[in-house]
Amino acid sequence: MRRVMTAALAAGLLGCAVTSAATQETFRLRIASGHPPVQTYVNLITTFFVPEVTKRVAERTKHKVQFVEGYGGSMVKVADTLEGVQSGIIDIGGYCFCFEPSNLPLHAFQVMLPFGTMSPVASVKLAREVYDQVPYLSKVLEDKYKQKLLGLIADNGYNLGTTFPWSTVADLKGQKIAGAGLNLKWLEYAGATPVQSSLPEAYTAMQTGVYNGWIMFASGWIQFKLYEIGKHYAETGFGAITWHGLTINTATFAKLPKEVQDILVEVGREYEAKTGTVNEENYPKQLDELRRLGVDVRKVPEQVREEWAKSLADWPRQKAKELDAQGLPATQVLELTLAAAEKHGHKWPVRYVVK
Repeated sequence: MRRVMTAALAAGLLGCAVTSAATQETFRLRIASGHPPVQTYVNLITTFFVPEVTKRVAERTKHKVQFVEGYGGSMVKVADTLEGVQSGIIDIGGYCFCFEPSNLPLHAFQVMLPFGTMSPVASVKLAREVYDQVPYLSKVLEDKYKQKLLGLIADNGYNLGTTFPWSTVADLKGQKIAGAGLNLKWLEYAGATPVQSSLPEAYTAMQTGVYNGWIMFASGWIQFKLYEIGKHYAETGFGAITWHGLTINTATFAKLPKEVQDILVEVGREYEAKTGTVNEENYPKQLDELRRLGVDVRKVPEQVREEWAKSLADWPRQKAKELDAQGLPATQVLELTLAAAEKHGHKWPVRYVVK
């Protein structure tokens, strides 16, 4: 297991563990994310999830909940949050499944179908529909990683920000561009040189030339000040991807009274929906903000998107077969996702055939 905290920090926080309802009416919950509060989903944890759970538990039960919050890597790093929740070092964690390609390979299923819906609202709705139809997606978190999924988390639409201008897919050949997890494949098929990275290190890495661009949503380009280095932001429309989750340690959850459990689940679902609506509302404002900050924001022509999508046309089927061979319901999940996206009005530039 990867090391998620220093021994001193772990020792200091373990005293905040949930105690029995029979002896204590105040429950302390450690909630954390490796990403900082400037990131939309973390901001919603601290401004919506935490205060709403606190308020509703106080109003509707005889109990109280106190949250101990730690973001931006103060308790767990971005790639260590799953293990942090699993081990009980933290009680609740928000994290990207993109950093768990070995543990949760199928949970990045929307990434396997690039150029999907750019609506975060539609993305999180269709993801929930797939989760509801494929119990494995939630069950593996509980059975193998000892955590219950409280809410899915939508990102804003993924585009491509760079330090250089480009017009065609061929212009990207050989360029070092960053991504996270499976979306590196989008770059590989375009002929770019993919570089695994994470947002907390993005500014320095771009500044020093480790890479010259990022597959990134507009909010990330603003919140992490990447606009200071990357003056070109192309609306490529890779899709709004739901591949983060908010989870709670199952042992922690089991110790809570039923009425507190119900509130956590209730607020978790409301939080899930908000990650869609808030991201969707903010997207056009963020593009305007980038323009104000001196970034060249342009929409990629449909023929360029189609060319890129064609280069990836066989990849979803190949990925599904690879995961099917591992005993995962990948073909089922991708077919359900294609159908759900179309039900919500999406038209693919290239209609993927999974089987």
